[in-house]
Amino acid sequence: MNPILNEIGTVFIPVQNIHKAKAWYCDLLGVPASGEVIAGHLYVLPMNGTGIVLDSKIYSEENIYKWPAFHLNTKDINAAYSFLKEKGIELTTEIENGHWFNFKDPDGNLLMICQ
Repeated sequence: MNPILNEIGTVFIPVQNIHKAKAWYCDLLGVPASGEVIAGHLYVLPMNGTGIVLDSKIYSEENIYKWPAFHLNTKDINAAYSFLKEKGIELTTEIENGHWFNFKDPDGNLLMICQ
């Protein structure tokens, strides 16, 4: 019997300023920013499913995501694209194949939204 589960618990994102990143990601996801920063460098985003932890201790320019390590889900790719565009978030692709696009967070991490 294998003791390792076939599920992802959380994904760590390197961020330069934990408080700014907390506010930006909570705004992006439409979730309350009421949680506490842990140990001065970690913030656990309130997520459904796989978790996201913002971590300023692991930040360096070498550690930022240069390709998406995961994608955020949407039920309406066009609405999601318009939403990020209206927020002035840096979009790095158009909607590709009718179901995904990439964008960057303020620290330069490349992220993806997919329908």
